[in-house]
Amino acid sequence: MYKLLRSVLFCFDPEWVHYFSMNMFKLACKIAFTKRALQWWYKPKGNNQYALFNIPFPNRVGLGAGFDKNARYLNELEALGFGFVEIGTVTPLPQAGNDKPRLFRLPKDKALINRMGFNNDGVEVIAERLKKIRNQKSKIKIVIGGNIGKNKITPNDEAWKDYEICFKTLHDYVDYFVVNVSSPNTPGLRELQEKDSLHKILTTLQIQNSKFKTQKPVLLKIAPDLTTEQIDDVINLALEIKLDGLVATNTTISRDKLQTTYNKLQTIGAGGLSGLPVKERSTEIVKYIHKKTNGQIPVIASGGIFSGADAKEKIEAGASLVQVWTGFIYEGPGIVKNICKEI
Repeated sequence: MYKLLRSVLFCFDPEWVHYFSMNMFKLACKIAFTKRALQWWYKPKGNNQYALFNIPFPNRVGLGAGFDKNARYLNELEALGFGFVEIGTVTPLPQAGNDKPRLFRLPKDKALINRMGFNNDGVEVIAERLKKIRNQKSKIKIVIGGNIGKNKITPNDEAWKDYEICFKTLHDYVDYFVVNVSSPNTPGLRELQEKDSLHKILTTLQIQNSKFKTQKPVLLKIAPDLTTEQIDDVINLALEIKLDGLVATNTTISRDKLQTTYNKLQTIGAGGLSGLPVKERSTEIVKYIHKKTNGQIPVIASGGIFSGADAKEKIEAGASLVQVWTGFIYEGPGIVKNICKEI
């Protein structure tokens, strides 16, 4: 059924389809009976709970950052059975993002290319939205992660200030944080993955975290394009400052081994590639981190997860939790249920 619907949706602009589909779903979920029916159909059956960072996750399958950038669809995503949703990337000031078109499908490769550019409503608006959600009598039980970044106009030597603003503003409303310095779509952002820059950002957040009554886990999201030496630097820093975990991995700038034609790729241009082509490299990095640290650093695996077998591969490599994004687009709303059946 979804394959038929997908063939129709894939005839239209990807970004338009994204918002159209989610807004229609939001409308449907306003009818209590419809929402209950969707939950009955899509939520994983049985006890799938998994504890990490002292947080009880309903299940191990989450939705990666970039799908619900502005925390508008948490109620609906919970109905589809997601164990956790990472909102954002959130920046201090609102951003329109890069020029459209900026999201592209590569059906032959089961992949996407995006150059969204951290388009979001800004931290103040998003925090207020989350506050209302948290204050509802019928609270959303889904675990919420806050993926935070810097504004495009902020110079790299002041980037730590942007992360600090987002961290302090969202602290009361999210369950964990992910520091995003690995998106390829903000000029110069990946330079912040160098050890000195990372140290400044992460230690600033650790200091701020200690000032709150309840500390929230802080994770770092890394790129699949890092060298082994760069990954070692990240690992050493994470162990040194007692970082809570890593998210591996973000999108890649590589275009190796794609079936999509060279001409089409040239027409699309720059952006981060996600989906099946990232699967192997993402698993390699998860396995490397787990082996190098003897499992001391929890890893959330992201990249090329379309099925239970894919998720199982990541977990066997050392991941504690898994995230989908591109897989959700290609496999449809049953993806969480299907993965949970196998893991």
